[in-house]
Amino acid sequence: MQLKRYGKLGMALLAVLLVLGISFAAVPPAGNTVLAASQAHITIMQTSDMHGNIYPIDYFKDKPSNVGLAKVSTLVQKVRQENPNSLLVDTGDTIQGTPLVYFHNKMDNAPVDPMMAVMNYMKYDSMTVGNHEFNFGLPVLNKAKKEARFPWLAANIYTSDGKNAFVPYIVKKVAGVKIGILGLTTMAVPTWEQPANYEGLVFKDLIEEGQKWVSILRNKEKVDVVVVAAHSGFEKDPDTGKEYGGQTPLENQIYGLATTVPGIDVILIGHAHSKIPQKIVNGVLITEPERWGSVLGRVDLTLEKPGFFKPWKIVEKKSALIPVDDTVAADPRILEMGKPYHEAAQNWMNSVIGEATGDFIGTEAQIKDTAIMDLIQKVQMEAGKADLSIAAMFNTSAAIPKGPVTVRQLFSVYIYDNTLYVIEVTGQQLKDALEHSARFYNTYTPEAGFSINKDIRGYNYDMVQGINYEIDVTQPVGSRIKNMTCQGQPVEMNQKFKLALNNYRVSGGGGYLMFKNAPVIYKSSDEIRNLMIDYVKEHQVIAPDVDNNWRIVPETVTPTLTVK
Repeated sequence: MQLKRYGKLGMALLAVLLVLGISFAAVPPAGNTVLAASQAHITIMQTSDMHGNIYPIDYFKDKPSNVGLAKVSTLVQKVRQENPNSLLVDTGDTIQGTPLVYFHNKMDNAPVDPMMAVMNYMKYDSMTVGNHEFNFGLPVLNKAKKEARFPWLAANIYTSDGKNAFVPYIVKKVAGVKIGILGLTTMAVPTWEQPANYEGLVFKDLIEEGQKWVSILRNKEKVDVVVVAAHSGFEKDPDTGKEYGGQTPLENQIYGLATTVPGIDVILIGHAHSKIPQKIVNGVLITEPERWGSVLGRVDLTLEKPGFFKPWKIVEKKSALIPVDDTVAADPRILEMGKPYHEAAQNWMNSVIGEATGDFIGTEAQIKDTAIMDLIQKVQMEAGKADLSIAAMFNTSAAIPKGPVTVRQLFSVYIYDNTLYVIEVTGQQLKDALEHSARFYNTYTPEAGFSINKDIRGYNYDMVQGINYEIDVTQPVGSRIKNMTCQGQPVEMNQKFKLALNNYRVSGGGGYLMFKNAPVIYKSSDEIRNLMIDYVKEHQVIAPDVDNNWRIVPETVTPTLTVK
């Protein structure tokens, strides 16, 4: 090294540069020393919408499934072996979902939260707060947060006195590069949740908060890379910019965040359960790893530092989704950690609570009236003493076969932790809701045939019990509901009904804004799923009756499950 010719000062400078990871180019004979570009390769791994999946099992079917943190952990270890300069983050909806976490949160919350125990073992760097973290109330949320050995991020959630309710961001130094990870949570939580579940919290706009905190990361923290870890999805098509329909207002804001907030390099998203290997929007790399740990998201950043006093620059960024498949072995340590929770949940799920005299099948529940949907509607109407009920088929693969009825089967039918409300609505509001729901079908023509609109998710297709009606799919959206009758008489637009529905709908979830400010007659603190369990226990025997109160017309249409 030519620096030794400058004595102790030169050697000290050399030591500092070596510690900082700055490399020298080959020294030319004439002694003209030059500093070459230093390079760093950093990997960021992402999970999202884990929904309590630890074991590689489908609890609803009680069969093996390529999901869960036990398998994801194996992939994480492999990536860390390839590149020790790695981070691991989660973007929310973590502590709710499977019977395993439901049993823990509702029936035996004393042990450490199972998801936090496993994620601690996996050495997560952060977790963004998701909307479903609030499902079990603030005591359960705060207990799990306290048990995590990594921060829960949400820069846009405040307490009523203006303080951050969660850690807004973290700064991690990896291979000499300062990386800022900013957490943002969908601000639609108050639209969906019961007020007690977010009492004292204020949810602010993602874009406005993004501008504020990205500026802090860039100008105050002097980070080299800004990563947003957001529990929110696209409100517009990332390729065309076309507005998506059927969303709760301000539920998703990622397109706006990427196109209006300068200084963001990467956005890791969750919430929509979409499988997005890589999208580039306004120069921002965006990726989403579907749900349940079915894949592991991976972002690779290559940075260069052209000189000692020069800032790091990203020269390449790319992302991919690593599949969790049969070739991936489950981490035995995680299986052992999760075993007490898993076995307790399994014993409960296998409990027999009644008898079915025939089969309840969910396969065709979104194209015709079925016994399995009528069961949900009967439970809602009976529990809420309502005139009518509106509900969706959340899991078309669900079934209650003839024979013993178990808790597991009812969980497979109603997979969400929704609670029951009864509101007062008019015939006009009812028609508006059914017209909104009927967007689920594409317009029928003899040439195009019958098909389902891929842009409308099945959990937002609602059916009504207590009235008769027809859906004319040859008509344009907004003009499809025909022949609405109640007890043989036409439904009047000013006629009033007591309508049973879930808490997500009563607050306008899924775009059902016609219900948002309707008078509330009754609400239950218990989940609809538990009401279904109680119904079967009380009746002991359930029959697969169906009244065929709604149908698709005209008669020439042959409904199938084709999606377009």
